[in-house]
Amino acid sequence: MIIQSYKDLIVWQKSIVLVKIVYKITDNFDRSDLYGLTSQTRRSAVSIPSNIAEGSRRRSLAEYIRFLSIANGSAAELETQLIIAREIYSNVNFNEAFCLLEEVLKMLNTMIGKLVNRNTIT
Repeated sequence: MIIQSYKDLIVWQKSIVLVKIVYKITDNFDRSDLYGLTSQTRRSAVSIPSNIAEGSRRRSLAEYIRFLSIANGSAAELETQLIIAREIYSNVNFNEAFCLLEEVLKMLNTMIGKLVNRNTIT
């Protein structure tokens, strides 16, 4: 398969699904938390596909790698926020989000590693 757009990347597609799952999960958080953990969790989730997309439109491989690294950092931030939320909201099921997030993290790490190797070879 030839990648013509960031939308063709499975990691981007899965991260979009992850955003939807995070929004559903955070709908269960207390309304008083709307501008705290809810907002921060949603922002970090949205940041993952956003940085993948932005990086793919940059002019250099080094910039693309940098934006993928930012997406990876946002994924780690999201993981931390979900861990905190799971402690607070024990009645909410986080399993699907954690499983998909783990996939996204692995894909990003693999992609970054391959691109870094390609960047050092050229």
